[in-house]
Amino acid sequence: QIFQPLHTLRNAEKELLPGYHLFEWQPALKNVSTSWDVGIIDGLSGWTSSVDDVPADTIARRFRYDVALVSALKDLEEDIMEGLRERGLDDSTCTSGFTVVIKESCDGMGDVSEKHGSGPAVPEKAVRFSFTIMSISIRADGEEDAVTIFQEQKPNSELSCRPLCLMFVDESDHETLTAILGPVVAERKAMLESRLILSVGGLLRSFRFFFRGTGYDEKMVREMEGLEASGSTYVCTLCDSTRAEAAQNMVLHSITRSHGENLERYEIWRTNPFSESAEELRDRVKGVSAKPFMETQPTLD
Repeated sequence: QIFQPLHTLRNAEKELLPGYHLFEWQPALKNVSTSWDVGIIDGLSGWTSSVDDVPADTIARRFRYDVALVSALKDLEEDIMEGLRERGLDDSTCTSGFTVVIKESCDGMGDVSEKHGSGPAVPEKAVRFSFTIMSISIRADGEEDAVTIFQEQKPNSELSCRPLCLMFVDESDHETLTAILGPVVAERKAMLESRLILSVGGLLRSFRFFFRGTGYDEKMVREMEGLEASGSTYVCTLCDSTRAEAAQNMVLHSITRSHGENLERYEIWRTNPFSESAEELRDRVKGVSAKPFMETQPTLD
């Protein structure tokens, strides 16, 4: 394996890089950074304004989201083909109708400060954003129900969790987090409105993606939805319960908070259209105090 001419090793290396696989989006993705062939890109790629206080090129590194998804799917190529065989599906007819469910996770990695501090001045906390392919299913032509051909057996294992973006930022720094994950959100939104054409098992197949933000802990959900921190009177990230109300009623809760509504409330909080006092205003927006930037879907993991 090792004693091979340099060019064959180079080609073998290239295939291991994310972004090497040929793929296409129909329609083409909007709002996506054009740098993809290098694999790892500057975390602020796709964002025009810079982040204050820190040299922008040191703050984050990431893969372009669609490139990372392609790489993950290619890793599962054998599993997909085996899943089709096990279900008795004719490989050559299954070229469209694949649905991929992605679980997104994001969490702080704590203090990563340098002991001797000779590098560039960066924040001493780090955050990692990653994703897991939870399931792949296909709806065959003329069939009502989709058939699952791949299910992740260990969805909470580190082995199935793929890092997308590593950033030097404190997870409580809403502005910097927004600036770095903003382009990721834009890419994800673009992918929802398009389908991926990728060769799997020697045939071009089309995939649609669904994203579930079930890998965030409460602190991160509050951060991404622009809610007050965990000490807030408004205890729930899914509804408007206050501590007192929650103590009275532990059972009858419905999910009433949506990303869109949080955005509207932020606008009210920002503009105060009814000229209310701080206390009245806070009561009106129910603990929304920053602009939410990443839609988290309230689904059970």
